[in-house]
Amino acid sequence: MKIREFGVEIWMNEFENHCKYNLAETCVQSLTIDELLKITDKKEAALSELLPLKMTYGAIEGSARLKNAISTLYDNQKPENIMVAHGAIGANALVYSALVGPKDEVITVLPTYQQHYSIPESFGAKVKVLQLREEDNFLPNLDDLKSMVSAKTKLISVNNPNNPTGALISEEILNEIADIARTCDAYLLCDEVYRGTDQEGSGFTKSIADIYEKGISTGSMSKSFSLAGLRVGWIAAPREVLESISIHRDYNTISVSIIDDYFAAIALENKHKIIARSQKITRENLKILDNWVTNEPLISYVRPKSGTTALLKYDLDLRSRDLCIRLLNETGVMLTPGSVMDMEGYLRMGYANSAEILKTGLGKISEFLGSQG
Repeated sequence: MKIREFGVEIWMNEFENHCKYNLAETCVQSLTIDELLKITDKKEAALSELLPLKMTYGAIEGSARLKNAISTLYDNQKPENIMVAHGAIGANALVYSALVGPKDEVITVLPTYQQHYSIPESFGAKVKVLQLREEDNFLPNLDDLKSMVSAKTKLISVNNPNNPTGALISEEILNEIADIARTCDAYLLCDEVYRGTDQEGSGFTKSIADIYEKGISTGSMSKSFSLAGLRVGWIAAPREVLESISIHRDYNTISVSIIDDYFAAIALENKHKIIARSQKITRENLKILDNWVTNEPLISYVRPKSGTTALLKYDLDLRSRDLCIRLLNETGVMLTPGSVMDMEGYLRMGYANSAEILKTGLGKISEFLGSQG
């Protein structure tokens, strides 16, 4: 099996450990173990609960405690509708390996996380790309989607909230996408790793698993919950879908670490406290970013409605990779070039790190841009 190089991950691996101001980070500012235990009121009890744990394999599909905690993120998903995986990246890969094969047709949006088109391509599937456009606020054009589906469409993939644009598909539009999927009896996969970070309301848009009978939602502890180091993700789906996935999962997962399972469970049992922290960071930091974009003549964007990233359009005669490397070398600020997301002419910025890093980094970007005249 041949597969394209994963542009974003190669970029991050090459430069992430060599920057001073990481504005390429996509997680809400990561929690320390100490902070997690304080938030969850487990600082006194954690050691006594951890010490008796035998370092053996954990429950194959995730502990009952963790699956129950994950199910509370949804309206209609029971613990038996949850399967734990190694991050959302593992969850997405399992969905494709179980459901998509040669000559199947997959429709995916662009921009999105590269998994959603490169993995099905590697399986020999025909991948149709629904291009998200600025004039549509980077939301799926439903007329375009209707014209793309056919009797061969096996799976439709969306990313909500969207990485890298921060666009947010409303419940109304999600229902319309589900109706389109029904016309060809397709699965509908929604990568929801940024769910919980909406700029308004509760922060949680409706999940596709709660909307569509063949809806599959993936999520993780990495982005909204600030715990990427746990490497815990999950799939929420009908039981018959999970049974198909489990056949493939047995070959590459067995179980997640019981320590990761434990920490993920206590975090989700206190999800309101962690999400409140994440929303405070993302909402306050977006105001900082929005003010900067308003006053930066060479930068424009569609203001994110959710998530932790923004897709910046720049007015310079430079390829995005060249711009990012020069920026890093001259200022220590790291962004992600649009070229590694098949979106040349744009830059992805993560704005959910500390406010101090964000403000300093933005100031240095302005200095760099000002020197290009």
